[in-house]
Amino acid sequence: MTTPSRVTPSGARTPRTAVVVGAGMVGLATAWHLQERGVDVTVLDREGVAAGSSWGNAGWLTPGMAMPLADPTLWTYAPKALLDPAAPLHVPARLDPRLWSFLARFAAHATQRAWDRAMAALTPIDRLALDAFDELSAHGVAARSTPGPFVIGFEDERQAAPFLHEIAQVEAAGQVVPLRRIDQPDGAARLSGPTHPDAGRAPEASDGVGRPAQLTDRVRAVYALEGQRFIEPGPFVGALGDAVRARGGRIVTGATVTGLRAQEGRGVQVLVDGQDPVVADVAVLATGAWLPGLARPLGVRTLVQAGRGYSFTVKTDVPVEQPIYLPSRRVACTPYQGRFRIAGTMEFRGPDEPFQPRRIEAILASVRDLFQGVDLDDRHDEWVGSRPVTPDGLPLVGATRAPGVYVAGGHGMWGIVLGPATGRLLAEQIVTGTVPQEIRAFDPLR
Repeated sequence: MTTPSRVTPSGARTPRTAVVVGAGMVGLATAWHLQERGVDVTVLDREGVAAGSSWGNAGWLTPGMAMPLADPTLWTYAPKALLDPAAPLHVPARLDPRLWSFLARFAAHATQRAWDRAMAALTPIDRLALDAFDELSAHGVAARSTPGPFVIGFEDERQAAPFLHEIAQVEAAGQVVPLRRIDQPDGAARLSGPTHPDAGRAPEASDGVGRPAQLTDRVRAVYALEGQRFIEPGPFVGALGDAVRARGGRIVTGATVTGLRAQEGRGVQVLVDGQDPVVADVAVLATGAWLPGLARPLGVRTLVQAGRGYSFTVKTDVPVEQPIYLPSRRVACTPYQGRFRIAGTMEFRGPDEPFQPRRIEAILASVRDLFQGVDLDDRHDEWVGSRPVTPDGLPLVGATRAPGVYVAGGHGMWGIVLGPATGRLLAEQIVTGTVPQEIRAFDPLR
């Protein structure tokens, strides 16, 4: 059911129809929240629901770790990324002016001052992230998130220091991120910074967590990260798509969008290859790493580079109960449908380039000495997905220069955890004409 058109504070009329391009977490969450506000929605995707980076990622709902990717440590590991094909961050050696332009801007943000500025901008939406998942689950999305804790493993305490420092910085920016050592007899809690009574929900309990059987003795320093959650991402996004359909929304797959035509007061035409245009009052581009092709002609100049991640699932001798993170190896692992999903690497290539088996081999080489009882040679679901990375570490969420056209993307590694909150805030902007404070720093025309 549509609501009667009314005038927003900005003088524009509220939309009654919308087209969302992209059926991943961000696009479907935006569609769902537009429906919450009485807007009829059509979702277009060239492949299908959760067909891109929303499927094979680790499924971590970790606002306490949703921080800018570029930081001062980049200057220590970037040279290795250029020379070592097995490095967790991989940049192919090639003449690619666009890639090198992105890398130059990315490196320019690898300063403490830039990191602090970006972290301050991310913190308000980080603090909304878990509540936004609860809202979906409480109102018709037949999927749930699972509380942690997350087990964080290091080979020694010296190796743990950078991660502990990052968590302290996140807490200093305004979140509560409890982290405690669990491989010591007292299991003493360690809060890495000042507590913030108003910084969102209380940490979820995780009494009794111990050292996972999957870690070898080489992992000597083990922590439990509290107050975070995880999902099975593909099934969750699928359930979100089902909820959009159940409310009367259309999801059209096999629809390759080639452009948009927008005219003030006359709505937006979304051009689809081989099909008639889809016309609506507003359109939202949520196409992940493919965003620049459609958004750049609309005034969105911030570079978006595909940061490709790889994953696979394996069998374990002992069931895995909680996620495991190995920060020094940049490997994130999650229980997934009775198996163990292992995800890692950040590969700067084009989003449509072929799967690179060497990246799977690099992940395997990095974890073989840290895991036991894990059959790394019987792999299923090998996957690559393209995450949309911006140079400054901030998403692109808001209005373009074209009337009635908005974008929602550029979340980098955090599209899953921040997707529902992004959809809620952008839907508010679209319907009311007012930009919520939490996304003002994400202006796509910056």
